[in-house]
Amino acid sequence: MSRARSFVLWLHGLGDSGPANEPIKTLFTSPEFRDTKWSFPSAPSAPVTCNYGSVMPSWFDILEIPVTAESPNDESSLLKAVQNVHATIDREIAAGVNPKNVFICGFSQGGALTLASVLLYPKTLGGGAIFSGWVPFNSSITEQITPEAKQVLILVCQP
Repeated sequence: MSRARSFVLWLHGLGDSGPANEPIKTLFTSPEFRDTKWSFPSAPSAPVTCNYGSVMPSWFDILEIPVTAESPNDESSLLKAVQNVHATIDREIAAGVNPKNVFICGFSQGGALTLASVLLYPKTLGGGAIFSGWVPFNSSITEQITPEAKQVLILVCQP
């Protein structure tokens, strides 16, 4: 019996890198992960407003820290990052991975990007996991969430 291949996309936090997060996959030792393809991309370097314009790896601009429900959001840079995540997912699906075997995970800024990427993807994915993330968009984006995306299970872990 052949087993479906799965794909996990792991998105790091602000200022971090994909390779620095690769050891995370060693924690997933159960047989279900034997045929899993993992991807740990690095965010492009860009000026980050909340860090006085310092250039660092960042998925999208963060305007203020701490981030609260009232914080302004840079939705244009967020949506550009979401498009890049969706392109990665699309490549895996085109290569034969069932969308329900695609999982997106992220820490901090990567968790915020995970939430937006899962909720704005036009198909039902396998799931999302957010570690210390936040909602990086305003209520206007919620109108773009498809019925398929509303079926995705999302684990949210906050400190």
